[in-house]
Amino acid sequence: MSTEAPPVRLGVVGVGALMLRALLPHLTQSDVRPAVVVEALCDPVLDRAEEAARQYGVPKAYASLAELLADDAIYAVTLASPIGLHAEHGRLALEAGKHVHFNKTMSTTVAEADALIELAERKGLRIVASPGEVLRPQLTRTRELIAEGAIGKVSWAIAGCAFGRYHEQEEPERMAGSAGAIDPSWYFKKPGGGPLYDMTAYALHGLTSVLGPAQRVTALSGIVLPEREFAGRSIAAEMDDNTVALLDFGGGALAVAHGTAGGTVIDDFAAGCYFGTDGEIRGVLLNGEPFDFPGRELTLSAPPSDWDVQMRVLPHVVGPHREIPESHVFEDVMQLVDWVREGKESPVSAGHARHVIDIIESTYRSAETGSTERLTTTFEWPAALAPAARP
Repeated sequence: MSTEAPPVRLGVVGVGALMLRALLPHLTQSDVRPAVVVEALCDPVLDRAEEAARQYGVPKAYASLAELLADDAIYAVTLASPIGLHAEHGRLALEAGKHVHFNKTMSTTVAEADALIELAERKGLRIVASPGEVLRPQLTRTRELIAEGAIGKVSWAIAGCAFGRYHEQEEPERMAGSAGAIDPSWYFKKPGGGPLYDMTAYALHGLTSVLGPAQRVTALSGIVLPEREFAGRSIAAEMDDNTVALLDFGGGALAVAHGTAGGTVIDDFAAGCYFGTDGEIRGVLLNGEPFDFPGRELTLSAPPSDWDVQMRVLPHVVGPHREIPESHVFEDVMQLVDWVREGKESPVSAGHARHVIDIIESTYRSAETGSTERLTTTFEWPAALAPAARP
């Protein structure tokens, strides 16, 4: 008799553009079925959930989270609902005894993150909160090079991205299917909208994966585009779309993180640029020359701006998954699956995710008050990834 653990039966919360474009294609590939099976989809637009369930061979579709969480066959959930709903959805899932993967940030405040982490620990459940930037060997090697003194003493760094018109023009997923267009309005509303929670979270995980926990933040923030447009109608923006934060990492090392309405400084926005007293690292270039890292040969077919190709180095991104978009999110789900099935703790830690939330929450508070905010959280490196002391 086989002693192999059965597959994790997964419930999917939120059948939006990301789920249709990426996660369902990834999670229904034959190579992952021994480890994970999508048991049910949930979306308030039930027709959309049912249509996707038929397309991908998922046995159940629900219109409410309560229905999905009452399904005893479901052992874990992945939350791809709007970010402003993550804390509540995560709390309900944990209370129902489900392990949880959060796409993007698990909450919008440290207090919410604290409550989720405490609840998971009390109930013996696992949390994986995207994005798992610590898993990218590009960033691991960047951290090692800095620790080895390859650029001298770190002076400053910059990472971030621009919202642009991405969610307003996200095709074809937002307009596909018979259930109607997928409304992107929440990306521009409070809480949880704006580029910091949605996109700069990746850059902040990147910066903190390389430099460690930040200590203080000072920021400016505002709205450049007060109206957005989707499918011929106007969307009034509530959440800032143009934010620049200055982070203090101690020892004189500073970093700029931005989530802006337009403009970017590096193709791989989460990799960042690091400037030292004796050199610089820009993405995967050390003083203008490519540096080596495990799996580099898998990334050479496309420029650094092609994130899907750059993510081919992640542990579970093999075979067909290298050709499916957004494989970094699939990787994070599989980190939860492995943890649940094999007891293999993921370096994609809830503590690290909470620290990024602290940076974002403190950024907005600094911009509102004009004060420098001291961060109240930190995180510990997994032993296998702990950096050497910075020179």
